[in-house]
Amino acid sequence: MDLGFDISLSSGYENKSQIARVLTESWVEKNIFCPNCGSYLSNYENNKPVADFYCSKCSEDYELKSKKDKMGKKIVDGAYTTMIERLQSESNPNFFFLNYDKNTLDISNFIVIPKHFFIPEIIEKRNPLSSTARRAGWVGCNILLDTIPNSGKIFYVKDSKIQSKDKILEEWHKTSFLKESHNIKSKGWILDILKCIEKLDKKDFTLHDIYKFETYLKLKHPDNNNVQAKIRQQLQVLRDKNYLKFEGLGKYILQ
Repeated sequence: MDLGFDISLSSGYENKSQIARVLTESWVEKNIFCPNCGSYLSNYENNKPVADFYCSKCSEDYELKSKKDKMGKKIVDGAYTTMIERLQSESNPNFFFLNYDKNTLDISNFIVIPKHFFIPEIIEKRNPLSSTARRAGWVGCNILLDTIPNSGKIFYVKDSKIQSKDKILEEWHKTSFLKESHNIKSKGWILDILKCIEKLDKKDFTLHDIYKFETYLKLKHPDNNNVQAKIRQQLQVLRDKNYLKFEGLGKYILQ
């Protein structure tokens, strides 16, 4: 994998956003494989509305966003209403995010966020454009990176270090069971439990460790009156999907 752009491709372009699009899309097509099946990707022609790349082998779609300098906690995306509608549609693509150094034009980070991690809670509604703007009243959105579990941010490149293909494929398939859930509320619960497990920052933990997040979970799910039972249910799901190993007596181990 080459961590530099092919600058020669920018010849003939003056608009900075066009140059960035040409350089980043070319780099992805040349260097990035499908995290689902390992095959290389193709670029959609004519700017398909919902995706930039596709895998001809397994039919997964990918949308690309890029940003210079630091990754930050938010990624600017398109129209808020369109994004919310896409979350519940079959056409919702997986998400590539490329972060590069504006001075050296070297890739610093490249991640894929599987589409099954996208729920309304990670989408922030921006303020409408002012009445003097060309698209007055238009409402955009941000993707809140910091609200997504770490297991939903799979790095190809992390802090300029290339990750192994085997590791990327393994991390992708570890959470692929989330595709089975089409109920956004149920998916929200399992993602919240994943976040709680990650906050513990340890491989071995107990049921009572997760119970410590009861107040936090109650605030996120105020209509649930038996949070501890829901926690046990979600841990059982993660156990059944081989994400966790149950050791007995309320003890769990991350697989």
